[in-house]
Amino acid sequence: MFEGKTALVTGASRGIGRAIAVDLVKNGADVALVGRDRGALEETVEACNAAREGAKCLVLTGDVADQGAVSGFVEETISALGRVDFAVANAGQSVDALLLRLKPDVIDQMLSVNLKSAFYLCGAVAKPMMKQRSGSIVLMSSIVGVMGNAGQAAYAAAKAGLLGLTKSLAKELGSRNIRVNAVAPGLIETAMTEKMPDEAREYLLKQAALGRPGKPEDVSGVVTFLCSEAAGYITGQTLVVDGGVLM
Repeated sequence: MFEGKTALVTGASRGIGRAIAVDLVKNGADVALVGRDRGALEETVEACNAAREGAKCLVLTGDVADQGAVSGFVEETISALGRVDFAVANAGQSVDALLLRLKPDVIDQMLSVNLKSAFYLCGAVAKPMMKQRSGSIVLMSSIVGVMGNAGQAAYAAAKAGLLGLTKSLAKELGSRNIRVNAVAPGLIETAMTEKMPDEAREYLLKQAALGRPGKPEDVSGVVTFLCSEAAGYITGQTLVVDGGVLM
């Protein structure tokens, strides 16, 4: 399906990001894997190679909250793999704290890692995608960005910002055949959600119609769909993957 196509995935070291990379590779794409932990990224490469023998995987380490670094990731991807067709802004971080206890540096950190990094990636891939007059950008939000959550004001604000960014860029880039969509996962079994307080976890499970947490693969398939021609007339949308919490 994606033969001859290249995807760049941030936050590809583990969890949802790794699952996205593996699924895209399984469907024929080459991938550029972005993260901080080279060792973990190499494990993602192994998983990609197991999914499809001969897949081209480029490992890129650095800070997604650094605009210059992100521009460099895109340049290296095009230099090594020839093009960039899909960009998935998956990198994210959560620090829980009530508003009255939120420190300015934590707010800055949440906005930088979860929101500014997506701005930088979109800005860096927009030019080459506009030149080739095609592309799909997927921003990883969260149901917290849709419904809010006590103790996660900074995280929720950043994830909500991605939804506005999605719609605005869809309108800006649509005439060049570039689609921009968001995915809003619910409780997915990852290293990040393992750190959730038990009460918050139980609350989400009780709200989920399916009565269980999701797996990274439940999200990766949706991202693959949004990158595919099957979603060729979908842009500016948010697909919620939460087992039925938001209804």
